[in-house]
Order: sequence, then structure tokens, then C-alpha cells
Amino acid sequence: MLKQLYIRNFTLIDELNIQFNSGFSVITGETGAGKSIILGAIGLLLGNRADSKSIKQGRDKCIIEAHFDLSRYNMESFFTNHEIEMDMEDTIIRRELTISGKSRAFINDTPVQLTLMRELGETLVDIHSQHQNLLLQKEDFQLNVIDIIGMTEQELNEYKKEFNKYHELVKETEDTRAQIEENKRNEDFLRFQLKEISEVKMQSGDQEKLEKESEQLAHAEDIKSALYSSDQLLMGDEGGIIENLKLAAQHLHNIENVYEEGIELVQRLDSSYIELKDIAQEISSKMDNFEFDPQHQVEINTKLDSIYTLQQKFHVNSIDELLEIQERLKEQIENIDNSDDVLKELEEKTYKQEQICRNKAAVLTKKRLIAAKKVEQEMSNRLIPLGIPNVRFQVEILKKDLSIDGVDKINFLFSANKSTPMQPVTQVASGGEIARVMLSLKAMISGTVKLPTIIFDEIDTGVSGKIAEKMAVIMQEMGNNNRQVISITHLPQIAAMGSTHYKVSKEETPEGTVSHMQLLNNDERVREIAQMLSGSDISQAAINNAQELLRPVLNKK
Repeated sequence: MLKQLYIRNFTLIDELNIQFNSGFSVITGETGAGKSIILGAIGLLLGNRADSKSIKQGRDKCIIEAHFDLSRYNMESFFTNHEIEMDMEDTIIRRELTISGKSRAFINDTPVQLTLMRELGETLVDIHSQHQNLLLQKEDFQLNVIDIIGMTEQELNEYKKEFNKYHELVKETEDTRAQIEENKRNEDFLRFQLKEISEVKMQSGDQEKLEKESEQLAHAEDIKSALYSSDQLLMGDEGGIIENLKLAAQHLHNIENVYEEGIELVQRLDSSYIELKDIAQEISSKMDNFEFDPQHQVEINTKLDSIYTLQQKFHVNSIDELLEIQERLKEQIENIDNSDDVLKELEEKTYKQEQICRNKAAVLTKKRLIAAKKVEQEMSNRLIPLGIPNVRFQVEILKKDLSIDGVDKINFLFSANKSTPMQPVTQVASGGEIARVMLSLKAMISGTVKLPTIIFDEIDTGVSGKIAEKMAVIMQEMGNNNRQVISITHLPQIAAMGSTHYKVSKEETPEGTVSHMQLLNNDERVREIAQMLSGSDISQAAINNAQELLRPVLNKK
């Protein structure tokens, strides 16, 4: 529950530090006094969008901070999962806004993203204002009410898990069908491309080998001439290097017995002779084997031209990339050939998963039907004392296609008179009737959902004093069982029922208008409620009436 609210430099508030109690509390004050400012500040703590214009004029920063006691609500997992320091008896949420427009959020002094603050805020406070009555027009809100009363959380989670699998299979089937249709439209072109690449008969590394061979053939005359010249210089009959080297070695051999210094030289000459003779023989062999074949050169260049053309066409730079395209084309064509089998298999899997979903949805529907009967009975029981004696309330459950929340479409049907046919509640109920319907729904689901704090903002609009008193009794009951209910009201009948009473007021100062909020004592409550009854001129009759309205609450203290 909300224990303490601190506000500084927010619109008309200089500084406010107020304590809150459990049970049913009320906030009163004249129109424009600043009650909406208090709600706006709490809304920022729940992750609502911030505006730097909300900072009090002349200040550069505003701070809004709230302390919550969450010790009874089993919320430890939130703090553990997000690695935030935990103090369940004093959880602190703070929002800071600077004049530059920067906003910072903190949970227990840990900086957090606004989305995380919003996630926590949704579990701490439910603000019900008049515009929230529009929720009745939304199918998901009505369905959520039924699911809360039916306690379908486990079944709904199991269904959603299977539905997500089904949704993925549907998408995969649709994508595969579209791809097959596209492939079939392009089948001739795909086969042409595959034929075009396959006919070149490439292998990895071919391009480098062919380019090297083409270069050699382009310089065939130069190569042949160089080999011939080298052969003549080494092995020529007249003055060949090898023959002269052999003669030089013989001369040194002739003197090796008398000239020891020549032994090493002749050994080196012999070694050189052997090496050069081997080189000469290899050159001679290459010269004999090297033949220029113009036809072969044409074949090589033709194949290279084909490779270059394919690379340009497919925007790649290597044979390996062309081979990858070739494999991909083969796979696409193979998929076309096997497409009927592939699609049939996917459709069978999708159908089986659909049946699983429908079975899970049937379990949901069964629980929702039971919950619907309970809601119909309880809503009637709650609305009759609230001044709608002939009320009829029905939960209509229609069928719809498989969706993330099942196959049930929920409509709340309403009639305030015996002779009026039931229609969707927002089409036939008056503003006051809708307020009572929403209060009854909130009261009903609050017993199931452990929401620490519920704030009603002028939910009493359009109802009489007698009905307002009964609405206050419902809010009182909601405030029991370790729950906190706060009602912002203009009606004395509701204000008198609060166990705690706060008043919002404003005053004019040299610096401008300033809003205040204070906790009223018993005498101040009597005067405030008397003023609500009679206006600014408080009569003794109004004071007596206020005392009488407050007697049940004050006697409990």
C-alpha cells in the first residue's frame, strides 16, 4: 500500500509530504484546488509521460517520491529478477524531471528504465477515473474480467504457448507457399540460370589455372625462344657453357697431384658441372615438350570469357561464389520439384497444432462459462442495492477465430428496466449507471487480484446522495482485507465514509497560486463535510448533518 507521498516543485505544489493509511480514505476539495495534480504526480510514478511544463514556474527540477509497503503482496520475484535492492516494507519509487526535459526513474535508489517503472507501477496502483469507463467498450477488458474471476491464468498461459507455436507454423506455411508460388513463376528462368552455370563445368581453382595457362600461351614465342637460347648457351656444340666447364675441370684434374690448392676448386667445378648439366637437360626437355596449340588457346580463352560473363551477370568475383549460386539454384529447383510434399507436410503439422490449440481453448471456454454465470449473479446482486432494482446483466460469449486469448468474444449486456431488451452496456447505460457498473466490477475483481492501492477519481459523478452512500460502502469493503482504497469525491455521503480524510486546497501567494493537501482531524472533517453540504456559508443544520454522517466512522475510532 501507499505509505507516503512526497512532491516538490510540481505544477502548483511547492512541497508536499503526506502520509497515507490502509483501508478507505477520501480526498476532497473545491474544483481546481489541485486534486488532479496529486493524481498527475502519482501517474508519473506509474510511468506516465512527463512534460517539463509540469515543473513549477521558476524552478529547474521537480521530484515525486512514494513509499510503499509491499510486505503482504508476494512481489519479491520482481526485485530479484531485475536485480534491484529489496525492502518490502519500504519500497521507494522516485521520478525526477528537469527543466531541460530529462526524466530519470529510480526504484529503491536504483536507476531504471521508464518501462520497468511502469511494469512495477501497474502492480501497485490502479487509478480509476471517469475516462476509464471507456474500458467497458473494449473486448479485451471484458474478457480480462472474466479471466480474473475464472482464475484462468494457468490455462491461458498454456494456451498462449501452444497458440504461439501454431502462429509460427501458419506463418511458415504461408511463407513457404508464397515462396513456392514465386519459384514456380520463375522456374524456367531458374532452370535457365542453372543450365548456364552448369555448362561451363567449373571447379574451384579453375580460374587461376586457366588464367596462368592463357598467359603462357599468349607469350608462347617468347618462352620458346628463351628456352632455345638458354639451351644453346648451356649445351651448344661451339662454346657451350657445360662443355667449357668440363674442359676447365679436366685442366685442374691434371695438376691436382702437384697443386693441392686446386683440389677444392676442381671439386667445386665438378659439382657445378653436374648441377648445370641437370638444368640444361630439364630446359631441353621443356623445350621439346612445349608446343603452341592455337586451338587450345581459343578453348581456354573461351572458357575464361564464359566465367567472366557469369561473374559479371551474378555480381560475384570468384568461381567459388558461382558454385554457391549453382548449389542454391539446384536447391530451389529441387524444392519446386518437391514443393507439394513440403507444403503438405507443413499443412499437416499446422492442422495438428491447430487442434491442440482448439482443445486448450475449449478448456478456457469451459472455465469462462462458469465465470460468466458467477459474474452475472454477482453483478446483479451488487447493482440492485445501487439503485438499479430491475437490472439485468448478462455475459454474452460468442465464438471467434483462434487468437492469442482464445476463441471467445465477450460482450457485457445490460438493461436497467424489465421492458428494455439487453444491449451492450456502453450503448444503453447512463453515465451514472456505467459508474456503478465499473465500481461493481472493480469491487468484484479486487477480491481476486491482489492490487495494493486502488484510487477512484470522482467515480460518484452522476449519482444521487443515497446511491453515493451505498457506493461508499462498497469502497469501504474493498478497503478491508489489507487493501487500500482512496476516493477523490465531491459528495459528502462518500467523504463521510472514509476512515481517513484529506483536503486539497489552494491559496494565492506573492509567488502565485499554491496547492496544499492536509490530513483532517475530526473537527476539521465535520466542518469540511458541512461545507460540502451547504456551501461556503456553513449553517448549524449543516454541521449537525455532517456530524450525523460521520458518526458511524468516528465511533469506530
